[in-house]
Amino acid sequence: MRIIVISDTHRKLDALYTIFKRHENADFFIFLGDGERELDDIKLVYPYFKVLSVAGNCDFASMAPVVGEVHAMGKKIVYLHGHTHNVKYHPQGLSELARGAGADIVLFGHTHERYYKYADGVHYLNPGSAGNPRDG
Repeated sequence: MRIIVISDTHRKLDALYTIFKRHENADFFIFLGDGERELDDIKLVYPYFKVLSVAGNCDFASMAPVVGEVHAMGKKIVYLHGHTHNVKYHPQGLSELARGAGADIVLFGHTHERYYKYADGVHYLNPGSAGNPRDG
């Protein structure tokens, strides 16, 4: 199974389009917020793609949820933008969310920096920003 995780495009439609074009064979995409308008445009180009998404702090007037869940290959994935859980200051604070939800994987964005950690049986992953990376 192939899942593509994207976050923080911030009006960079070309970056989002490149990712979708490159991964047309993905089983589904998870968008972690801050770029909902360009995601809407991409959905018009690729209406047959399965796309899950949550609202970010810059997705004003969004109707998307703040936290989402999906099961894939026997694993529970919880995904969120992260601004509601202070991930800029301490991403390890997501452990309470993971425990409460019984998550195997927690995906988050917001910091614009890639991050991975495995702790207490949970994978924590931030793909960084597709539009404005801060980690080179």
